Amino acid sequence: MSRKLTSPVVIATHNPGKLKEMRELLAPYGIATQAAGELGLTEPGETGKTFAANARTKAAAAAQACGVVAFADDSGLVIDALGGEPGIHSARWAGPDKDFRSAMNRIQTLLIEHGAKIPERRRAHFVAALCLAWPDGHVEEFEGHVDGIAVWPPRGDKGFGYDPLFRPDGSDRTFGEMSAEEKHGLPPQGQGLSHRARAFIKLADACLSKT
Repeated sequence: MSRKLTSPVVIATHNPGKLKEMRELLAPYGIATQAAGELGLTEPGETGKTFAANARTKAAAAAQACGVVAFADDSGLVIDALGGEPGIHSARWAGPDKDFRSAMNRIQTLLIEHGAKIPERRRAHFVAALCLAWPDGHVEEFEGHVDGIAVWPPRGDKGFGYDPLFRPDGSDRTFGEMSAEEKHGLPPQGQGLSHRARAFIKLADACLSKT
């Protein structure tokens, strides 16, 4: 049986976009949160070979440092024509300055080099692995993904990261053109469209109760 989540929770990310989304997802459940950056925690090295392994590393490190439950995410953009890249290296492709426009330019250059000029050759997937870690070593893990294509040029100035590059199946707009509610709002108000929302729905069903 899954372990139920109670306050307080440390959100183990230094990414402001992820932090905002993760807080918005937890808010309806009345969970009080603090961010790793607000607590002065350093980011552990992401040495795992999967999204799940990296999420577990971040959550476990924060739980041990703070003595409370930690909530971590590892996510990224997987592009079929690039052999799954950037994948777990998605943030690293943006470099230390988090220049995702440069990273998107790199993706487009590589896709053209691979002859991926039509939508059918530009299949892409956003993947999110979520981990809850308790100080005693217990973990709960969940994963979600959403399929789509890598568009060019990028569209929209909402969201963060690779959102302007990604158009989910069934939509004519990119994540960068969607409001927060449209992208990751949960049922019944939203559709739980994003990869992170889809993983969170599984987490909520297992570990949360509405207030």
